[in-house]
Amino acid sequence: MRVRTARIAACVLLLGSVPVPGVSTTLMPADLVRQPYPSTYVPLPSQPVLIRDATVLDGRGQLIEHGSVLLSGGKVKAIGGAVTAPAGVTIIDGKGKWVTPGIIDVHSHLGAGPSPNVKGQDSINEFSGPINARGRIEHGVWPQDPGFSRALINGVTTLQILPGSGNLFGGLSVVLKNVPARTVQGMKFPGAPYGLKMACGEVPIYSYNRADHAYGDLGVFPATKMGNFIGYREQWIKAQRYLADWREYADALARGVRNLRPPERDLNLETLAAVLTGDVIVHMHCHRADEMVQVLDMAHEFGYRMGAFHHAQEAYKIADILARESAHEGVCVAMWADWWGYNMESNDGIPENIAMVHAAGGCAMLHSDSETGGQHLNQEAAKALADGRRMGLDISAAAAWQWLSYNPAKALGIADRTGSLEAGKMADLVIWDGDPFSVYTRTDKVFVDGALVFDRADPRHLPVSDFELGQVGEGDRK
Repeated sequence: MRVRTARIAACVLLLGSVPVPGVSTTLMPADLVRQPYPSTYVPLPSQPVLIRDATVLDGRGQLIEHGSVLLSGGKVKAIGGAVTAPAGVTIIDGKGKWVTPGIIDVHSHLGAGPSPNVKGQDSINEFSGPINARGRIEHGVWPQDPGFSRALINGVTTLQILPGSGNLFGGLSVVLKNVPARTVQGMKFPGAPYGLKMACGEVPIYSYNRADHAYGDLGVFPATKMGNFIGYREQWIKAQRYLADWREYADALARGVRNLRPPERDLNLETLAAVLTGDVIVHMHCHRADEMVQVLDMAHEFGYRMGAFHHAQEAYKIADILARESAHEGVCVAMWADWWGYNMESNDGIPENIAMVHAAGGCAMLHSDSETGGQHLNQEAAKALADGRRMGLDISAAAAWQWLSYNPAKALGIADRTGSLEAGKMADLVIWDGDPFSVYTRTDKVFVDGALVFDRADPRHLPVSDFELGQVGEGDRK
């Protein structure tokens, strides 16, 4: 009865008194939070393919020389040194080429801050107040952003689109498969948990305390980093009470009490309550080491799990703490290779940051936070790998690829389905024309769920946004 009551509570919590056709009160919170805007993604048609005699990085830290990967039915069917070719399979000669899992950009704003990025198209930050857990970034994602195809042809097969860092609670993220679609629902990764974007430090402060702010006089809270934590903790306390109210209501329903009036729904608190029940993953913009530890303390105080810190220029200072949190709580850290110094909090950034977190046993990741940076994440990883080796850290190329695929998949709650080349997982992979850690290497082919979505040698597999149709450059005019 206790388990069923909790499930009823979760249903009531997320749906309130609004009936939703076809929704059972026994559904878990993760299903219910997706219910209003369900994924309509359908994998593109695919044919069985065997890639043979390539150098394979499996995404879990292994390198296979002269390896083979068999794709069938949208899945990886087999991987190894020798894989038998079934009848009718298309064979791709991988000699001299490398095969990796598709890159997962765990921090992107594509679609919400699209190219061209003009004010009327910018939906990254909702500057109507610092508490915006109620927002959903999917409502601002433009699927025809040409940035998606630019990322795709450079090996990015999955992205998390996040709200910006202008608010203490920025809203719900969304995980997308990088495929052409008319709607954002058509790109949504089926079953992927939502993330909650939060931000600590300077950005939420100066977003609401700038005389020259483009959005006018927005008030003065938060005014300090102390104010940031006031804002977080007040909302978590309210969310605990909100969750308790709905559970009391659900308990009464389960006991057969009739004519009950449900508590009033609150979109902010619904999101935060879903974090408290473990069904929404927290992604926290944070730079300084001391603030990251304080955020971890706050997560322990209120009993929710941190998914990942983002940017984290000072992660190397607490690499041992982050490694412990990774082992016990699954916390990951998304970093740049060498972007630093753009505000006071980022002045202690060092290029060895990623390698040091990895070497300590932490869950290290690369992220872009940029429409252009997302086009060369493999090269960013190469820089981080080289910097680590220069300081004496013996990190293999196979281990470093985890920064781009498996670790981001873990942080997003989808590692059971993608992020590595293992039998039964989605066939999201890239064929490179050489070592993917070389600046001279280019993508050769990209597959998403086993479908060929980019082929450098075939114009039929060169994705073009509807936004770009009919545009002709001066150099192309005859």
